[in-house]
Amino acid sequence: MKTSARNQFEGKVVELIEGAVMTEVKVDVSDSVHVCATITNEGKEFLGLKVGDTVGAIIKASSIILSKSKLKTSARNNIQGSVSEVIRGAVNSEVKISIGNSVVCAVVTNESVDDLSIAKGDNIYAIFKASSVILVA
Repeated sequence: MKTSARNQFEGKVVELIEGAVMTEVKVDVSDSVHVCATITNEGKEFLGLKVGDTVGAIIKASSIILSKSKLKTSARNNIQGSVSEVIRGAVNSEVKISIGNSVVCAVVTNESVDDLSIAKGDNIYAIFKASSVILVA
């Protein structure tokens, strides 16, 4: 399957926590990075997910919030990395973040890049909600 999403990772399911309606799925995408997703229980059953399975995790670049400091938020994913590239457009910028041997892409406004003084080499946090992660089996 091809998608337009900038962030597509493959990893192993390491934990499943089933609730009344939703299941939290923890996916290790590298030795140092895991992604947390929430999907409906029906979605878990449809995908046939179990611990040890290999899955794809997809996150749109526009779903990622950037911060220069670690924030306490309700977002389940708060991953630290280093800015490897900033590509400015007319209104938005694409910020590429090296995290271990993975790259996360975020699209934010140029105003946000300026307000945070985001530059190559900066330490930065990529923050996104578990509900923003789409799993593919």
